[in-house]
Amino acid sequence: MSSRAAEKPQIGVLALQGAFIEHEDMLKRLGADCHEIRERADLDAPMDGLVLPGGESTTQKKLLADLGLYDELHRRIADGLPVLATCAGLILLAKDATQDACPYPGFATLPIRVRRNAYGRQLGSFVTTHDLKGLGPISMTFIRAPYIEEASPGVDVLATVDDHIVAVKYHHQIGLAFHPELGKDTRIHQVFLKMAEESPHSRLPL
Repeated sequence: MSSRAAEKPQIGVLALQGAFIEHEDMLKRLGADCHEIRERADLDAPMDGLVLPGGESTTQKKLLADLGLYDELHRRIADGLPVLATCAGLILLAKDATQDACPYPGFATLPIRVRRNAYGRQLGSFVTTHDLKGLGPISMTFIRAPYIEEASPGVDVLATVDDHIVAVKYHHQIGLAFHPELGKDTRIHQVFLKMAEESPHSRLPL
């Protein structure tokens, strides 16, 4: 076994705002080490993968810019760092977003168009079960969720709910409109960790 294979995967979790603790708990249960990204110095730690959690995308974009995190993370994602993005994190990755007047940029590394707050406010939250490509039925929790209005050729559509795209994969990026970290099913996080462990772009210095 190689020394790399024997090590725990090191996952950076954007922890500026939103639902990041649940991602950390699930990843730790699967054997990963997590470190929270709150300031520029946190990017010095080894990182095999990155989680962009749910929350409020406008607030997260502003904090990424204000704290000097945006450029470094954008470069790392564009260079191939595996990413799991949920809800607001999906909006951060999306190339285009409907109903988004935020003056701060997202990463725009995922060639899709999303609709912010597509399912309404908190009272519009719901849980449903639908098939996810390669995994079968998955419980999906939607909280003030977006959905994907359009995906460019080359984007692999993983799941739809009521004819709306809610999960995609594009090279090293997994984008979800729902919150897998709020349930007990760990299969999506397992897929992400496998990507992180196998990626040649992991742990490269910034």
